[in-house]
Amino acid sequence: MTPWRYVVLFSALCLAACAPIVKPAGPPVTAARLDGGAVLTSDDSRLPLRSWLPGDGRSEAVVLAVHGFNDYSHAFDDAGKYLAAQGIAVYAFDLRGFGAAPDRGYWAGEAAMVDDVGTVARLVAARHPGKPVYLLGESMGGALVMVTMTSPGAPPVAGVILSAPAVWSRDSMGLVQRSALWLATHTVPWMTLTGRGLHIMPSDNIEMLRRLSRDPLVIKETRVDAIDGLCDLMDDAAAAAPRLHLPALVLYGEHDQVVPAAPTYRMMARLPDNPVPQVKAVYANGYHMLLRDLEAKLVLADIAAWIKHPDRQLPSGADHRASQILQNPEAGEVEANHRSLSDFPAPGAPSHGD
Repeated sequence: MTPWRYVVLFSALCLAACAPIVKPAGPPVTAARLDGGAVLTSDDSRLPLRSWLPGDGRSEAVVLAVHGFNDYSHAFDDAGKYLAAQGIAVYAFDLRGFGAAPDRGYWAGEAAMVDDVGTVARLVAARHPGKPVYLLGESMGGALVMVTMTSPGAPPVAGVILSAPAVWSRDSMGLVQRSALWLATHTVPWMTLTGRGLHIMPSDNIEMLRRLSRDPLVIKETRVDAIDGLCDLMDDAAAAAPRLHLPALVLYGEHDQVVPAAPTYRMMARLPDNPVPQVKAVYANGYHMLLRDLEAKLVLADIAAWIKHPDRQLPSGADHRASQILQNPEAGEVEANHRSLSDFPAPGAPSHGD
């Protein structure tokens, strides 16, 4: 064997030895079910479950909320309390690899996550027979909801709510970013990144961000191979937009410093207008964490109003602002290449001056 072939073989072995680690669901051994404060999945994994229910025990509708990257179900505590007071039951669970779910810090794979969302949606619907069920996804959760609802076997839901969905696909990234991620994923997949020094403001609610930075269940240091998994999910979510044929409310803040405006507005423009026109809302003072920003109640009031009266204009008028922006194909287009792939670590990462 010639020397250069030894080099190629050695390099291939090194890359194989440093392949990204994915920890998917195991084989089914039981029937999935809700068990108090947890979801017991078919592979006997225990995913923590939180719920916020109307005080009188009666609900007009049900929302299953899916959290963002490095976050967990507690992200919807304020939103859950608000919507429950409006007669809407809210459930949220920790996705595999996040919060107190198994294999914290590792990527579970898109197939397992999609299956879990569909499973929990069906279990929640069975607990509230006859009530319309909505999926609410924040950031990564929004991308996951989009992929879930355009996959075979999608759960029957009345509609979806996408809050700053993570649709920053690789096509929207620069060549240097894509190359750096590929190289890191296949050489040092175990390496962790943080948001320190990036000066990213995920929200204007500083007290909330400080609480997140102290929360031990919020991941602060992110494996490179988990970021690669997130990018795969974002690719698929962006591609899924034209196939999202169900009622949708899409929310975005003009001050979002995590998911760029350009791919977000392109995704909004690609959403189909059937079976009903989908509602897009852009908040002039909104950041990435719209449901926890200082003006979160404005956004939550829009969500409650849309669930109850999807054919009416939103109380905030944010849908009018979105229409203005989307009338101009280049409106809101920003250069996404100034962002780093490590922008995605923990929503409470102390990059905002905490």
